[in-house]
Amino acid sequence: MLSHLHIRNFAIIDEVELELDQGLTVLTGETGAGKSILLDALGLLLGDRGDASFVRHGAQRAELSATFELEHLPDVQAWLESQDLAADQQAQVRRSLGSDGRSRAYINGQSVPVQTLRGLGEQLVDIHGQHEHQSLSKRAVQLDLLDYHGKLMEQRAAVATAYRKWNQLQERLEALQGSESERSARLDLLRYQCQELTQLNLTQEELPELEDEHRKLANSGRLAEQSRACLDVLYEAEDINAYQSVTGAVQLLEPLAKLDPDLSDILEMLKEASIQVQEASDQLGRYLSDLDMDPARLEWVEERLAAIHALARKHRCSAEELPALALQLASELDELENADQNLEKLSVELRQALAGYLELARDLSQRRALAAGDLGEQVSAIMQQLGMQGGKMVVALEQLGESQFRQNGLDRVEFLVSANPGQPPAALSKVASGGELSRISLAIQVVAAAASRIPSMIFDEVDAGVGGGIAEIVGKRMRELGGGRQVLCVTHLPQVASQAHSHLKVTKLTDGEHTRTRIHALNVDETVEELARMLGGVKITERTREHAREMLETASQPQRKAR
Repeated sequence: MLSHLHIRNFAIIDEVELELDQGLTVLTGETGAGKSILLDALGLLLGDRGDASFVRHGAQRAELSATFELEHLPDVQAWLESQDLAADQQAQVRRSLGSDGRSRAYINGQSVPVQTLRGLGEQLVDIHGQHEHQSLSKRAVQLDLLDYHGKLMEQRAAVATAYRKWNQLQERLEALQGSESERSARLDLLRYQCQELTQLNLTQEELPELEDEHRKLANSGRLAEQSRACLDVLYEAEDINAYQSVTGAVQLLEPLAKLDPDLSDILEMLKEASIQVQEASDQLGRYLSDLDMDPARLEWVEERLAAIHALARKHRCSAEELPALALQLASELDELENADQNLEKLSVELRQALAGYLELARDLSQRRALAAGDLGEQVSAIMQQLGMQGGKMVVALEQLGESQFRQNGLDRVEFLVSANPGQPPAALSKVASGGELSRISLAIQVVAAAASRIPSMIFDEVDAGVGGGIAEIVGKRMRELGGGRQVLCVTHLPQVASQAHSHLKVTKLTDGEHTRTRIHALNVDETVEELARMLGGVKITERTREHAREMLETASQPQRKAR
């Protein structure tokens, strides 16, 4: 969820800072006040291309930043971790754009390419309308929506597992079926590599033991010198040592403790201390007598470690990975040396794996066909409610050939829509009208709200070309959609604005020389005034205000969900 947005020196915006909540938030204001500029700024933050014209006149740089809450978005958190960009359940995004056209992007304080910013933005915000930041036109997103709508993700995961198994077996078989010369060369290399690793005979436990021994041998002189000095201080120095001092204190305190029992505890501690000092001195003495200062052993350990690390560099792996590598190469060597027997076995396993994949994938295709019909019918019904009489959506499924089998199954999906009666359905991305595209997107999102994993959605000009009762339905549907996620909507219609959980007003201010945009969160009274302005125009009467209050009260009452 987008929780905070800060914009400075962007177009006619000098500085704007917003705190945003869940639910439906509308942005209203006079035409030209800067509502679309706000969306342009958010688009730039999400990875859209920018140029110097976005920088406010007279400024050196435009600065944009946003904070997204990720508490309920484990997939996004995992993606950030994979990019080494993780933070405490937040994504702090920043973009700066200079007057020379150069821009910089940051995620959680780290500089990133714009492509990385775009990759994050596609998981966090979906902008519907006349913008290129449009995920619903992507077939991969359409397939996800269909499978989530049909509750098919568990079956799809099983298909993906079967596909990976089949694909891995196919790769192994192709490797075994390689040309005789390639196979012979690979066998020679494997035999040589296995011989090297066998001669090294490195176990998983040996390396840390060698490193510990080397550290001890390399510092044996210092260990002996400092340990001897410590032993002198504790016990062996003739003039004064710790043992003599503590035992002397015991002798002085013993008669005093008989006079005053309060000294008894102190006396016992000193007696224990003298015992501890003596035991520590004994152990230190044994350590010194056992300390190995053999130069020849040190030389052998260093040569052994050098050989281990040299072979690790040769295989481009860490020294710790060499034992596992030895097992892996030995297994591959065994497989190639017994290729004839393995080929027959692999061929059988491959046929079984393909049959298992096809069985699961065909079952998934049948379930998808049922889900596609249901999704198309539900979206078409809502399109009718949104003023697109005769409009419909068809979820088309195309079967893939064997060379195109995928881990997601055998189907290619595409959403086809017709906005007007008699018009043949066409790809969603080819819908010409921005208003129609926004309302179709709204219809799809309302039906598949539970399927979409994108937490924030923005609708621009969703009310284009509608009014009256249809506009009210648009508003109610958007409010319903905002019940489970964050929805931002730019609107000119009071029927839509009255349905909002939060209301932002965009105003353009000028002093004759400079123009700037102000965005203000409205309270209830201010919302009534703004709705009255949208209803009545320049002249606002008390009757208009009453109408605005009635719209707000009606919107806050529980609504029964419509199909």
